[in-house]
Amino acid sequence: MSRRRFRPTLRTRLTLVYGGLFLLAGIVLLGVTFLLVQQQLPGTGNMVQIKMSGSVKGSPAPGTALPDDLADRPYLISGSGQQITANDVPKYLADQQRKLRTDALTSLLTQGGIALGIVGVAAIALGWLIAGRVLAPLHQVTDTARRIANARGADLSLHERIALRGGDDDVKELADTFDTMVERLDRSFEGQRRFVANASHELRTPLTLNRALVEVAMNRKTASADVKQLGETLLEINSRHERLINGLLLLARSENEVLERAEIDLADVVSHVVAQATEEARAADVTLTEDAAEAVTVGDPILLERLAQNLVENAIRHNHAGGFARVASRVRPDGGVELEVANSGLTIPPYDIPGLFEPFRRLDDERLVTSKGAGLGLSIVRSVARAHGGEVVARPRSGGGLVVTVTLPAAYA
Repeated sequence: MSRRRFRPTLRTRLTLVYGGLFLLAGIVLLGVTFLLVQQQLPGTGNMVQIKMSGSVKGSPAPGTALPDDLADRPYLISGSGQQITANDVPKYLADQQRKLRTDALTSLLTQGGIALGIVGVAAIALGWLIAGRVLAPLHQVTDTARRIANARGADLSLHERIALRGGDDDVKELADTFDTMVERLDRSFEGQRRFVANASHELRTPLTLNRALVEVAMNRKTASADVKQLGETLLEINSRHERLINGLLLLARSENEVLERAEIDLADVVSHVVAQATEEARAADVTLTEDAAEAVTVGDPILLERLAQNLVENAIRHNHAGGFARVASRVRPDGGVELEVANSGLTIPPYDIPGLFEPFRRLDDERLVTSKGAGLGLSIVRSVARAHGGEVVARPRSGGGLVVTVTLPAAYA
C-alpha cells in the first residue's frame, strides 16, 4: 500500500518563507551589531585604572622606575582579594581587558540570539495568521470550484457561483474569471440538453405518421406479399428509430436534477423488471434469476426502473444461448444500497469497458439497423445513477460477460 506523499499547503509555504526571511534578516542584523560593538570596545592597548589598597612610602615620581623592593612587594587588588606585584600589573590589566571584551561580545551574541529566537517564533505565528487571512478568499474559490466539479449530472444548473466580495485584487479577478467560465459552461450544457429534448420531440411526430402509413398499406386487402414484407422491414426500422428517440429523451431527462423524489425499494424494482424480461430471456435461451434483498433509496421511480431495465436488457441481449443473467439488490456495509447485474457472454477486455458507457457504443462496435438496441443503455444508466447522487462501475466477469454495479445513497443514511 503506497503512502500518500506529504504536500505542504500554500499557507504553510508562505509562513515558512516569511519566517525564514525574518530569521535571516535577524541573523544578518545580529552579525552587523556584533562587528560594530567589537570595533567600539577598548582594545588591549588602552589602559584601565585599578585602585590598589595600601600606600607606598617614598614612591618615586610618575614615569620613573620602581625600586626592586617596591616592584616585588605584593599589592591587594580592591574588590577581588587578589594580590599581585607591581611588575605583574601590565599583564593583569591586559588579561582583564581581554576578559571584559570577551564577556561583552559573548553576552551580546547569547542574549541577541535568545531575543531573535523568541521574536522569530512570534513572527512565524503572526505570519501563519496573516497568511490565513490573505488566503481566505482563495480558499473560498477552491471550495466552490470543488463543489461544482463534484456536482452530479446537471447540478450546474443550480447556478452556484463564487461571487467573491472585497477589493479589486488578483484573487477577486481570478474568482470573477472562474464565475464567467462556469456561467458559459452552464449555458452550453443547458442549450445542449434543450436541443436534444426539442429535437427528439420534433422527430416523434413524423415517426408516428410513418408507422401509421406503413400499417395502413400493409393491412390493405390488395397488399401483396412483397408489400407486407417491405412493411415489416420498415416497421422494424421505424421501431428502432423510436427506441433511439425515446432513449435520447430519457438521457436528456436523466441528466437533469431529480426534483421529485420518493422512497423506493430496489427489491421491488428488481422483481418487477425481472418479471417483465422473463419472456425475452426465455426466447434468448438465457436463465434469468434474481436475488432481491431490501435496499431502500430515494429517487424517481420511473428513472430507477428504467435503469434496472436497461441493465437487464443488456444482460440478456449481449449473451449467448444457454447463458445466464443474475440481478441482485442489497445494502452495502458503508450504508448505501446497490443494484448488481451479472451475465455470461463474450470476453470483454478491461480497456473496452469505459467506452461502453459512451452514447452509441456497443460491444461489437457495429451500428446495424437491425440491432435491438440504440447504444444508449449504459449511458442512460450512468446518467440516472449520477442524477441520484450515485455511481456505476463495470468489470469483466471471469469466464466471459460483465458485472455492472450501481451504487446509490440509502434512504435512511
